[in-house]
Amino acid sequence: MSHFFTVKNESEGLYKEKGSKFLSFAFPVSSEEEVREQLDLLRKKLHDARHHCYAYVVGMKDQAYRANDDGDPSHSAGDPILGQIRSFELTNVLVVVVRYFGGTKLGVGGLIHAYKTATEEALTKASKKEIFEEVDLLFQFPYDLLSAVERLITELDIAVINRDFQEDCRIKARIKTQFVDQLKNKTSDLYNLHMSITQ
Repeated sequence: MSHFFTVKNESEGLYKEKGSKFLSFAFPVSSEEEVREQLDLLRKKLHDARHHCYAYVVGMKDQAYRANDDGDPSHSAGDPILGQIRSFELTNVLVVVVRYFGGTKLGVGGLIHAYKTATEEALTKASKKEIFEEVDLLFQFPYDLLSAVERLITELDIAVINRDFQEDCRIKARIKTQFVDQLKNKTSDLYNLHMSITQ
């Protein structure tokens, strides 16, 4: 799969059950480091809550993911949160559900339902955006191929990172993986064009 969906910006949800409150927060993240930063910020902001349960999925091809129950019964919190992220088919997203205990125990089944519903609330409210798997490119070519290469850049929606024109031309760029085969076909007859692709 060469394209995925993520959340555009932070969104929140709330689920209440027998006096307990489950506040849910969905964040766009692009690395596990960002996950840790968001968790630290939220723990400082809502330091009076006993449980900050969470799950995240990061990456496209090789996805990193984790579910954490943060002291709640095993698999009663992190897994339902992760399950909702998966059912919304999202990546590069962190969902944290903060629980405030209302005095009545909900049991494992009740907790699973609460964490799942709170997560669903936050993800339903979130605006989604499509993201694409990309690879890096380096073009090296003589000046007489410049207009042909620039045409390819426009045609295949290639994002230029930088251009270096000295004795010859060098262009660093990024292309969606779905266009790589097309690019190879279109450059096969440009004999003086050297192109390297980094996965």
